[in-house]
Amino acid sequence: MAKAHKPTSQEAFLLKRKLKVDGLSESEWEDFIQELNQHPCIDFAELQWGDQLNVTYDGTHWSTDELLGLVQSHGGKLRDGWWTRRKLAWYRFTDDNVRANASHEPFCCSKIPPMKK
Repeated sequence: MAKAHKPTSQEAFLLKRKLKVDGLSESEWEDFIQELNQHPCIDFAELQWGDQLNVTYDGTHWSTDELLGLVQSHGGKLRDGWWTRRKLAWYRFTDDNVRANASHEPFCCSKIPPMKK
């Protein structure tokens, strides 16, 4: 059975992010996860395996950088390493791509694409 999404989320533009976060105690994690789940742009957030943050959010209204800012404001920091930097670069690329696709106006395949003025 599929999980019901928040009514404010556009299902076609939901993005899932998995980040390893250090520096938060168990009570800080609980408060942080609760705050994330109450945020209108975040569809779902959970803590997995003690230090992995799993977040699903609406990519048209929120971004990875905003998520990182929120993590840092709560005293957490991402693990430092090549793989983390690589994932963040990919996450930022897909954030930009989703935002561009959300604002794109489709045209019919038998018509000439609209020209920029």
